[in-house]
Amino acid sequence: MPEVLTERDGAVLTITLNRPEVFNAFNAPLHAALRAALEEAADPAVRAVVVTGAGRGFCAGQDLKEFQEMPESIRERLEQTYHPNIRAIRGLEKPVIAAVNGPCAGAGLSLACACDLRIASDAATFVPGFIGIGLIPDSGGSWFVHRLLGFARAFEWMTSNRRLTAAEAHAWGLVSEVVEADAFAAGVVEYAA
Repeated sequence: MPEVLTERDGAVLTITLNRPEVFNAFNAPLHAALRAALEEAADPAVRAVVVTGAGRGFCAGQDLKEFQEMPESIRERLEQTYHPNIRAIRGLEKPVIAAVNGPCAGAGLSLACACDLRIASDAATFVPGFIGIGLIPDSGGSWFVHRLLGFARAFEWMTSNRRLTAAEAHAWGLVSEVVEADAFAAGVVEYAA
């Protein structure tokens, strides 16, 4: 099963993280497949990009089993995998929309925050996650969250590890719109078009 799926609908490219059995947690193959999908997104015929997750979740962050087994340091892994993909998203000269369909945590939150816009299903939840596993926010997380929420709110949220509902994330300005779960896929397509 491919780790990332891509689908074009007119000028909209949808990139779907495809590890639903682990809430689309990042691993090395998923990062490589995401990199290839973002290269496809650079095509001038693509006018908007949607990033979403397969199944019930957007992205649970890093697959911690893989981190326990990796030979290099966390810093090296970030520089090889996360950072190039985050830079690729930020470098696209077209809108990139995170369609957050369910739980969004840790590096998955960083990925969503790197996108230009975030639309959430009313079933979505958001949690920084890093402090809960003894890490500082990575993948641009602290930089993006600070700019989206302001210093005080970002600091409080990142250090408390509080889980936000989609409605709370909307009230805070983290997401632009909340759509009912049953109408989410159609709502995202309409928004992106």
